[in-house]
Amino acid sequence: MISLNDYLYNGDTVLKILQYYSADLKKDALKTRNAIDLQHSNFLVGILGQLEHNDFLTYQSQRIRDFYKYMAERYPFLAFTFKGRIKSLIRTEEKFNGYIVETIYDNYEKNRTLPRTSEIKQQLTHFRDFIAYRIVISLPKCHVKPGENREETEIRYLYEIANALPEFLEEREFTAEASVLDQPCSERLDPAVRPYYRDYVAFPRETGYRSLHIALFDNSAGSYIEVQLRTQEMDDFAEIGNANHIAYQKNQELDRRRRDAIPEGVSTDFDQAYQRGMLLQNLDLSKVDVNMFTAYSNVLMNDGCGLYRGRLILPFEHLSRFQNDMI
Repeated sequence: MISLNDYLYNGDTVLKILQYYSADLKKDALKTRNAIDLQHSNFLVGILGQLEHNDFLTYQSQRIRDFYKYMAERYPFLAFTFKGRIKSLIRTEEKFNGYIVETIYDNYEKNRTLPRTSEIKQQLTHFRDFIAYRIVISLPKCHVKPGENREETEIRYLYEIANALPEFLEEREFTAEASVLDQPCSERLDPAVRPYYRDYVAFPRETGYRSLHIALFDNSAGSYIEVQLRTQEMDDFAEIGNANHIAYQKNQELDRRRRDAIPEGVSTDFDQAYQRGMLLQNLDLSKVDVNMFTAYSNVLMNDGCGLYRGRLILPFEHLSRFQNDMI
C-alpha cells in the first residue's frame, strides 16, 4: 500500500511530494484496477494544480475583500476579521481518507453490506474546504445597550451577514452550492439562502461546535471554497476551547469502533484508507524531513510550506473605531 508517509523523509518540497505521491498512486491504481485510489490520485493532482498556479488567489481574495468592505460600511460598530487559509497537506489527506472510511462504515452499519464503488466516489466529490475563509465578528461591550443581550445581538448580526453573503458573492463570479446534508436551519436565514447553509449555530454539533458554513464555486478559478461565519465566542470555543479537544477524542474513539465493526480483509478500500489515516495520526513530526518545515515535537514546529498547519491567505481586520457611538 502506498501512503503519504512514504514521501515525508527525503527533504522534498510539498509540491514534489504531491507529484510523486499522486503519480505512484495512479500507477498502482491502474495496475490493481482500484477506482478509489485512481480518484484519490486525481484529487491530489487537482490540489497540486491549485498550489502550483495560485495566481487566482490574489483575484479571489480581492473579491472576498469586497464583502469585507461592505461589512465595514454596513456594520462600522462591529469588530471582525476575515481569515483565509489553504488546508494543510496532512489534514487534506486525513480528511479524504476519512470520507472513505466513514462512507463504508455507515453503509455497512446500516445495511450490513459494503457500498458500491460509485457510491464511495460520489461521497469523495463533496470535499469543498481545501480553500476556506472565515468571518469572525464581535460586538464591543461599549456598543451593548442597557438590558441588551450581547450574545443574542451578535448572533442576530451573524445571520444578517449570512443572508447577504450568497447574492453579494454571486455578483462577483461565485456560485453558492446547495448543501448535501439534510439538516434543519434557523428561520433567521432567509428561505432563499437556507438550502446553501449548514447551520451549526442554531443546531450545534455534539461537541458544542457552532458556526455557519456555506460552499461556493469560484467560476473564475474553477475551484470550490468554503466560508464559515462565527462570533468570537464561537471561534474561541472551536480553536482553543473544548470543541477542539473533545472532537479529537471522539474521532479517536469512532475510528476504533469503525475498525472493530469492519474486520480486516472485508474491504480493501476501507483497510487502506483506515491505515493511511492511522499512519498520519501517529506521525512523529520531529522526524519528518520536508523542505520549509521543522518540528521539535508535534506541538512545537515552524511550518513554512503548509504541510501540517496550512497556509494563510489573508486576514483582513476591522476594529470598531467609534467606541462611544450607540448602535
